[in-house]
Amino acid sequence: MQELARKLIHMIFGLGIAGIVLVLDHGTATVLLAGGLLIGIILSDLILRGYTLPVFSEIVNYVDRCDPMPGKGALYFAISALACVVLFPVPVAVPALVSLAVLDGVATIAGIRFGRTRIYNGKSAEGAASGIVVTFLVLLLFLPVYGALIVALVAGILEMFSPVDDNLVIPVSICILLTVIPMLV
Repeated sequence: MQELARKLIHMIFGLGIAGIVLVLDHGTATVLLAGGLLIGIILSDLILRGYTLPVFSEIVNYVDRCDPMPGKGALYFAISALACVVLFPVPVAVPALVSLAVLDGVATIAGIRFGRTRIYNGKSAEGAASGIVVTFLVLLLFLPVYGALIVALVAGILEMFSPVDDNLVIPVSICILLTVIPMLV
């Protein structure tokens, strides 16, 4: 239940960021992401220093993994989202953010529920396949079929095998992919 709640928050958080980037102008989206990141770092630091923050501390205690840095996944996602927004155009940044939000959440949820065939680092073939398929379908809203397929596959491979936190790697890697191969957009 805890992992399900964590991944649902991850998906909502990620899709919310993608929505902000899609709907708002570049400057406003950048300011909101940078401000949100700063607030997140401050809240994380307060918890590290032993403060109990109403609502935030309870959420972090319930859904956060046992990690020395509270909210690390959300902070990493916010850092990579901000990098994507600052460095890449909206038609590239949005699919990258959507890829992480959907793929990571669906792969974990499906892997917990249906995963039988472990591939790497406890991750399952069933979870990876589910994440890739659902991500492909969602990306069809933003990319042509071949672009959505390639992005979903690359994001799935990165999520499965990256030694670096996928919240940092997937969005920026997908932005680079879509920039290097513009016909995918």
